[in-house]
Amino acid sequence: MALLHSLLAEYGESHQNPTNKLVHWVCVPLIMFSLLGLLWSVPVPAAIQNISPWLNWGTLVMVLALVYYVRLSGRLALGMVLVWAAMAAALRVVAGAAALPLWAICLLIFALAWVGQFWGHKVEGKKPSFLKDLQFLLIGPLWLLHFVYRRLGWGY
Repeated sequence: MALLHSLLAEYGESHQNPTNKLVHWVCVPLIMFSLLGLLWSVPVPAAIQNISPWLNWGTLVMVLALVYYVRLSGRLALGMVLVWAAMAAALRVVAGAAALPLWAICLLIFALAWVGQFWGHKVEGKKPSFLKDLQFLLIGPLWLLHFVYRRLGWGY
């Protein structure tokens, strides 16, 4: 748990400006959503697809990230599972209803959300944490979720 608190504190050091925080509340979930959608769009072998339409590269990455999250906090990992489930359901809806292919929509969202992230850090005057350590790409979503847990009075 000390590692989690240390990582959240270090991530928070470059996210003090209210504008940058707001940008992160919008852009981090959009980046997660779009990255999952891009991975979801990569074809999987037919034998795997026949088992379940939910088995794809996006769910594989979710499982791998979940292993990392469980090591940091089981409770936050459970929250991430719920976030991912909602995003996966939304991806299925978008994929079925959109005029463009899912990968194209997600690529546009991904690019715009990263532009937003870098703009937020320009406003902040500090470099993004992941430039120092790539694991902060996984810490960003937990950083947001830990605020939700705090607001609800839940331990993590």
